[in-house]
Formats: sequence, structure tokens, C-alpha cells
Amino acid sequence: MRKIVVLDGYVANPGDFSWGPLLDMGDCQVYERTDSREELLERATGAEVILTDKVPINADILSVLPDLRFISVLATGYNIVDIPACCQRGVVVSNVPNYSTESVAQHTFALLLQMLNHTDEYTREVAEGAWSRSRDFTLFLSPIREIAGMTIGIIGYGMIGQAVARIARAFGMKVLVSTRTPKADPTVSFCSLAELLGQSDVVSLHCPQTPETTRIINASNIALMKPGAMLLNTARGGLVDEEALAQALNNGRLSGAALDVLSSEPPPADNPLLHARNCHITPHVAWAGLGARRRLMEITFANVRAYLDGRPINVVNA
Repeated sequence: MRKIVVLDGYVANPGDFSWGPLLDMGDCQVYERTDSREELLERATGAEVILTDKVPINADILSVLPDLRFISVLATGYNIVDIPACCQRGVVVSNVPNYSTESVAQHTFALLLQMLNHTDEYTREVAEGAWSRSRDFTLFLSPIREIAGMTIGIIGYGMIGQAVARIARAFGMKVLVSTRTPKADPTVSFCSLAELLGQSDVVSLHCPQTPETTRIINASNIALMKPGAMLLNTARGGLVDEEALAQALNNGRLSGAALDVLSSEPPPADNPLLHARNCHITPHVAWAGLGARRRLMEITFANVRAYLDGRPINVVNA
């Protein structure tokens, strides 16, 4: 039977779903994590198919896995695989496109609404007895701001950016978009990055991380943002100069930031955003709704099945 190895399956499937469909396709071993090169080689030697989420497959690894013919990445991004080296060695690489669009868009607004409504603060204070001690039927803590009428600036307009725009319009927000490839979409206003930063009450990042977009939110661009604006990042941590953002939050230049991604994950204890003023951080979970992970698993199984049938799909190095 053809050998199939899942190098780090825990995050995609910590036990919610069955690996059964994959186990039926060959001699399959599923590992929660693979932490070293030695472990990788011990487990993957002789494998024709490898599934990886965050375990890098570089040219050095490829050179000692002569039986490897197919890599299925348990994600949309596939930068952990050396694509040119795979092309040279005839290794097909597939990814899982668009599985998390709705989950990430939903989380984006969960973060924004938290900054506007302060639900965690109110819930915490009620649990600690503040409402019980109040003389009034309403307990006022932080001011609650209405989302209707705000302007949201979306940087990047792929599937997730478009989903965020759709939800924003339903909330009554004006939508500005800055993207390399404007689309025929009369429901939003396309503009330059500088115009977007200067006019938006909320800036939301949904672009890929490239050399051009790395640290696109830096001190210079923060200076272009409206005083008191808010930042959302559910895309890639490297899009943000974290030191510059922390400074802007601590000095009040920006009124808040909510992030699901950081430049290094898990973050070191000295990351300046961990203790910055009005900074809300979730641990890279925007993609991980049950529906999204179910789609991730189903598409991954389909990727492997299609490869074994000789008709690979979702190929990124064709």
C-alpha cells in the first residue's frame, strides 16, 4: 500500500473529526506534531504522500525523501513548502483554498464589536459584582460606539476581504478598498492606500504577506491614519510593525487594535503588543471555526484521493 504520513495534524483536527477517509486510502500514519528534522525523516521515509500544516518541507528534506511524490498542505498558504525544489523533483503540491472565508470574516467582526461594545469588560464587571452594587438598572463602564455610519478601510480584496465588505455593508458601514487588482464592484469605493488610511475609522487587513506588504502598517502609515482609528488584523502578523503599533496605542494615536495574528507564534513574552493599551489579541483562531475545519478536512481528503486517482486538484505548482 502507498504510504501516507500526516506530520502535524493536531491543529487542523484536535479530535473533532475522523481521519478515517484518509486511513482508507493507504498505509497512513497520523502524528499530532513533528518537532525535529530527525522525527520528520524517521516518519516520512518511504512516504509517497505527506500532509503538513506548519512543518517545513525544504530542498534539503526533499533530497532525502526520494519516494515523495505529493504534498498536501493543510492550509491555504503554502510558504512552508519549497515550491521550486518540488517542481525540480516532480513533487506535486496542493493546498486548501477558501475554506476559512466565512470563519475569518466572522472573527473579524467579533473583534471589531468587542472594541466597540466592550462585552468582555461588562461581563467581567458583572461577574465581579459591579452591577449588583449599582444604584441604577444600567451600569455604565466604557462608552459603547455604534458601528452604523463608520467607514471601514479594507486592504486586500480577495475572498475574505469581499466577505468582510459584505458584512460591513449590512451593518451600515461605508466601505473603502485598497488593492492591487480592483474589481468591478459598485458596492465599495476603491482608492489609494493613503486615501484609505486617512478616511477610515477602522482599517482591516486582508492582503497576503509579500515583500511589498510586509510591515505595511508601520510608523509612516500609522501617521496617515485618522486620529483615534482602530486596526484589525486577521491576515498575517508580518503585515504590522508591532513596535510602531504598540507605540501608537500607548500614546493614544490609535484608539484600539484587535489582532488574531502576530509576527511570531506563539509570541515571545516581550512582544510589545501583549501589554499595549487597548490591544485585543486572540491566538490565531479566526480560521478555526468548526465549519471551516470540516471543509479543510474534506478538501484535504479530496486532494489526496484525486492525486491517488491520477488527477490532482488544487495544485499550486502546476
